Amino acid sequence: MKKLLWSIALLLAACSPASPPTPSVPAAAVPSAWSRVSARFIDNYFRTSPSFAVYSGRHEYDGQIGDLGADAIKSRDAWLHTARAEIAGVDTAGLTAIEKLERENLLVAIDSDLFWDEVAEYPFRNPTYYSGAVDPDVYLSRNYAPLGQRMQAYIAYARNVVAAAASISANLRTPMPKSYVEYGVAAYGGFADFYRHDVPGIFAGIQDADLQQQLKEADEAAAVAMDRLKAWFVAQRKSATQDFALGKDRFVQMLAATERVDLPLAQIEAAGRADLARNLAAVKTECATFDPGATPAACIDKVRAHKAGDNAVVDARAQLAGLKAFIVSHQVLSIPSPVDALVAEAPPYNRQNAAFISIPGTYDRGLPSIYNISPPDPKWTAAERAAYVPGKAILLFTSVHEVWPGHYLQHLHAQLQPSPVLSLWESTGLSEGWAHYSEQMMYDMGLGQGDAETHLGQLEEALLRDVRLISAIGMHTEGMTQAQSEKLFLTEAFQDPGDARQEAARGTYDPSYLVYTLGKLSINKLRDEWVAKQNPGEADPKAHWHEFHDRFLSYGGLPVSLIRQHMLGESEDQSSRSLL
Repeated sequence: MKKLLWSIALLLAACSPASPPTPSVPAAAVPSAWSRVSARFIDNYFRTSPSFAVYSGRHEYDGQIGDLGADAIKSRDAWLHTARAEIAGVDTAGLTAIEKLERENLLVAIDSDLFWDEVAEYPFRNPTYYSGAVDPDVYLSRNYAPLGQRMQAYIAYARNVVAAAASISANLRTPMPKSYVEYGVAAYGGFADFYRHDVPGIFAGIQDADLQQQLKEADEAAAVAMDRLKAWFVAQRKSATQDFALGKDRFVQMLAATERVDLPLAQIEAAGRADLARNLAAVKTECATFDPGATPAACIDKVRAHKAGDNAVVDARAQLAGLKAFIVSHQVLSIPSPVDALVAEAPPYNRQNAAFISIPGTYDRGLPSIYNISPPDPKWTAAERAAYVPGKAILLFTSVHEVWPGHYLQHLHAQLQPSPVLSLWESTGLSEGWAHYSEQMMYDMGLGQGDAETHLGQLEEALLRDVRLISAIGMHTEGMTQAQSEKLFLTEAFQDPGDARQEAARGTYDPSYLVYTLGKLSINKLRDEWVAKQNPGEADPKAHWHEFHDRFLSYGGLPVSLIRQHMLGESEDQSSRSLL
């Protein structure tokens, strides 16, 4: 592997396609007018969004959920408009290269918030809007402080759940789409059992009778509040609709505000369908070797059925060691820290996802990232438990996506940033696009050495994300029904009925889930153009992918379109229209 350590300055973003300018001193030490503007914005943002502050590692806000009432949301949005005007009005001529990137990232963060609040009106239409604010996992699984201290923070949080739950039902307009209602029943209804049955065991080791009594009372009050909220959602079933679509105009605004994408939806959909066709053709080719004569669906089922072993946690640990060695030996990109992510069985209270990585917040330095893998529910049948354990090849690319070189390695690069602004706010298209891009890129660089089963594991994940893109555009702009989306996941991504149902439902309340494939395709195109521009006539472009990857991840959380702008020296308008 090439250099493991390098100057932070050389990783920082450029305003030209040449090497990035080097600041004379770290950005945090520059006593500029801009540093005061950005620091004031961060403080006010944390004050108005304390749950975000806690997850970012600012634990002076522990226990706070914040005012989720309609008036408070509108007041916060009014402040965001004022802050945006101030930030947009800053004279960029006097800013350093880092400060220019900070300004860009803050404008995207503000525009994203204002889109979801005011244009999509999600505080008043979509129950998923509140899920992050009422999630207490940071107190339960992140060891940022002794358990007793986190217990006190959790108790304060639980006491605040009562008002939060009341605000959620007061804010949401009815009737709601059926998928939204069912999300509310499952998500918020599940909290009541969680408070009563899961939380006490987490803090059982704290030998303080007074704290334990406070915990019991706070948990029961929170559970009652969530019981009440669940009952409210259940009552909405009788009037539920299918009116979930954002509509074309708002969907276009979503892409512009959150990802700085300015492309015709027809072009995005065509790119997604072309990627789907390529991947389906590749499945057919690989299945001819792996399972001759089988249908693509049966072939993929065979891939899923081939397990590495009986314990996915043990299997994932072995895979991570191999993936890290591959990154080093093939010079995929630099690994800026010797610290590995831990692999653990997901805790009982957080098993809604089969696998996920928990990464500490920007200010929680020195804490480990944990790659969580959920075991099968012991109440399931033996056949259901066996089916739930991921196939060897699929687990491999899940590990690529979550850890090496996906989310975790991106996090290690983000830690190099001297500015919290470039890591606190992160484009979803950048983070999920990079993780999904990593899956195909690692196979293209030789992971699996051309093995058909390995390639099918990568393709299975790619098909899922392709259908997400098609479903998001279809359901929100073209009149596609949830049932039609579900059928696409069954027939084109070869998902089982339960997963197909869940994926289609997610698309109704998460229209942005198209960014996995949109991000991957945009990064592919940027990589090929950047390598060709830096090394015209190069016979082996892959020889420069290491350099591209390091440079790409040096821009923090900027959307891919803005990274493209800086890496290729384009205008913002040009980059937003040249992603595909």
